[in-house]
Amino acid sequence: MHLSQNLLLSWYSEHKRDLPWRHTRDGWSILLSEILLQQTQVSRGIGYWLKLVERFPTPQSMADAEVDEVLHLWQGAGYYSRARRLHALSRQVCLSSNEGGYDGRLPTTSLELLQLPGIGPYTAAAVASIAFGEAVACVDGNIRRVMARQTKSISPLTKEVEHWANNNLFTSDAGNWNQALMELGATICTPKRPKCGTCPVSTSCSGRNEPLAYPLPKKIKRKRLDLMCELRYDASGLPQLVQRGDEGILAGLWGPPMAEEIDIESLEYIGEVKHTLTHRDIFVQVWLGTCQQGQEPTAVALSSLDQKILALGGRQ
Repeated sequence: MHLSQNLLLSWYSEHKRDLPWRHTRDGWSILLSEILLQQTQVSRGIGYWLKLVERFPTPQSMADAEVDEVLHLWQGAGYYSRARRLHALSRQVCLSSNEGGYDGRLPTTSLELLQLPGIGPYTAAAVASIAFGEAVACVDGNIRRVMARQTKSISPLTKEVEHWANNNLFTSDAGNWNQALMELGATICTPKRPKCGTCPVSTSCSGRNEPLAYPLPKKIKRKRLDLMCELRYDASGLPQLVQRGDEGILAGLWGPPMAEEIDIESLEYIGEVKHTLTHRDIFVQVWLGTCQQGQEPTAVALSSLDQKILALGGRQ
């Protein structure tokens, strides 16, 4: 059974959240929101989006900046690889067409957007449909959950969700339609407390009598990572900070030196910091010492993990 397009679009028009990126059709601004919201909650993402749009209103403005400045504005949003790829994307967009770029203008089709760093099928479809009106369906976690409940699918494959999304696509206004479906999943057809009584498309939902059975939760395999940290302060109370290399989960960010093993001679153990990521639990033993000259932490991009470590040492 197909979703009622009129019912869902009418519901979305009346009940959609008032989010700042919904007041623009600028492709770059919408792209920034989509990349932020990949792994950052909407309530937290708003502040980051406002800062990014103000500082980098165009791809060229970001391409002209150093990646350190993008990372600094991204500080606290997590998953910093998104910021590094976004910076690389801006530089590719701003290359001339002779060099494989787009002369500073964001591509308008999902196929072209897919060629850019950090852009997958969902982001390409979202930006192309919302900003440029392309009749292409989105598939994200919210839409997968709506599809699973509508069709009583326990573990739908990506291709099955794509087929369903394409069959239900409102091609005349794909951007609003994709947003309406995602909004339904985010606010009504939620993972743990679905509000089936207020769902605008409950009559077509085969799983409405037992929504929590669909879809089957994905099992996340978690890994443990044990590290040691050398936290050193100078005489004025500033910590020693180093910039990390281009690889790893904290690539490009600043922080106290960390490794699987450090030389602890002359250092004092002050405690352990635990940091949880989606697929990984990080445990850091923190050892305190002194250094000749530290650095002001607010001047560089620090991860949330590094901020916890500095807080343990008495300085955030």
